Order: sequence, then C-alpha cells, then structure tokens
Amino acid sequence: MEILGIDVGGSGIKAAIVNIEKGKPVSERHRIATPKPAKPAPMATVVHELVEHFNWKGPVGCGFPAVIVDGKATTSGNIDKEWVGVQVDQLFGEVCGLPFKVGNDADVAGLAEMKFGTGKGKKGMVILVTIGTGLGTGVFYNGQLVPNIELGRIFHTDGRPIEYFAADSARKKENLSLEDWAKRFDFFLNHVNRIFSPNYFIIGGGQSKKLDDFKKYLTVPVPIEVAKFKNMAGIVGAAMYAAL
Repeated sequence: MEILGIDVGGSGIKAAIVNIEKGKPVSERHRIATPKPAKPAPMATVVHELVEHFNWKGPVGCGFPAVIVDGKATTSGNIDKEWVGVQVDQLFGEVCGLPFKVGNDADVAGLAEMKFGTGKGKKGMVILVTIGTGLGTGVFYNGQLVPNIELGRIFHTDGRPIEYFAADSARKKENLSLEDWAKRFDFFLNHVNRIFSPNYFIIGGGQSKKLDDFKKYLTVPVPIEVAKFKNMAGIVGAAMYAAL
C-alpha cells in the first residue's frame, strides 16, 4: 500500500510517496521552505502544493511539530502560536480535499525507526531524538509508543526550553563549532538519561548525518546509533501513521 507522507518542520515541509509495507519511499522527496511566519493558512497552502506536486488523490499522513491530541495541536513548539487549538487534520483535509491523519513529528519518525530501522527488535526504553530547528523526541517502551513526550521543551538553566540551547538552529544562529554545539547536545542527553534511564538513543533529523563527526564529544553512558532513515524517518513514519 502506498501513502503520501508529509513531514512538517520549522524550516522545511517535506513529502514523498511511501510503500508502508516495506517502509520505503517510492518517489523522490520534495521540499518547500516553511513560510515565515509559520501561521496556519500559509502552511496549509504549502501542504496543498506538496499534494499537488505528487498529484496525490489518496489518504495522507503528516508529522507535525507540536503536541497533537486527536489531530489537534495543543502546543506551538517552533511554529506560530496561532496553531494552538487548531484541528490540524481537519484544516489540511479541507484545503487539500483529502483525508489526513496527523501526529507529533518525532513520534511518527520513531514509528518508522522502530518497525523498519535502527530500533527494530530493541527492547526496553528507546528514545529517538530528531535534531533540527528544535529537538524532537519519540519515546518507546518495548516497541510501544508513549506519545507526545517533548523532551526538547525541558527548561534549561536559563529558563528557556533546552532546544533553544542545543538544537541545530542554535548552532547556526550562534555560529558554534561542531564540538561546542555537541557539548550542548551532550548536556541535553545526560539530562534525559538522568530522568528516563533509556536503553538506547537513536539520533535522527538533519544533523544525524554528522553523527560520526560529533559522537566523540558525547559522554552520555547510553548506546547511541544513527537513525536508518536519517532525515526521511519523518516522511516514512507519517505515511505509516496514516494506516494505523
């Protein structure tokens, strides 16, 4: 079965058609920059453009950067505050004229990794961390998703969410060296380890492609592996989520 998967991010909105039985994209990925400001109407327009790009007529799965409860955004994360309270699945469905199923972006990325990727067969607590504009987290226990655990929103010592300190956007904004940024990310991982005692960390998102370069700076005493799907996990998992 093929489903269109859409991954909504703070800097880009990406999509591809996915064979959900094999966990493989069957089309090229298409990306459109996230509108600034990232308000509902312009973002819905971009989602419609992606659907039109693929000439898609079936169901759509979507990973969205917010806490999502029954298709509704209850937080705004790294997008505009106007999203709070928006029924995202209904908005996108009405604009595109198609059925949408929407979940938290890191949660759906984790679905792909746990079934077809690095997390396959792993028991205990597995935490997927997606590094991008923010720090998304998908938490799984014995393969089962514990939804909407947004560890990137833990407060840092300066009172702001820790993702403002340790996400890839902070590295770019402050022009940090990879080592200096990695030490910040390591601070985050050690904090999460102290609270959750995970058995594994899986690193995804755009910065995952550099894991071999910065892993030597990480001190957290937990096995760390790169996501098999790297930055495609959100798209593949979104498509899978539409079939649940």
